[in-house]
Amino acid sequence: MTLKDTQETVDQWIKSIGVRYFNELTNTAVLMEEVGELSRLMARIYGEQSFKRPEDEASAQSDLADEMADVLFVLVCLANQTGVDLTEAVKKNLDKKTKRDKNRHANNEKLK
Repeated sequence: MTLKDTQETVDQWIKSIGVRYFNELTNTAVLMEEVGELSRLMARIYGEQSFKRPEDEASAQSDLADEMADVLFVLVCLANQTGVDLTEAVKKNLDKKTKRDKNRHANNEKLK
């Protein structure tokens, strides 16, 4: 599924099952909530925080994928609402990063 396909699929889902988009400010708040849930899980899987219950650790990898999908879903909703073509945005962003960081990371001793 391409980014364009994703944007179209989410749009169709919103219009058929979700009734309508939440407004942009609400979706921004929901995005922050979802990023927080992803962050909590990352801190437990890859950081120093421990899981509260052993069974939470057992489902952590599938939960991680689900939390990432939640973040992506809301981000796609915001892109759709604001008229952002994510395919073009990612292309332009990579071009910007390529020009800006062409030698930056290759010369970073911390990355060697």
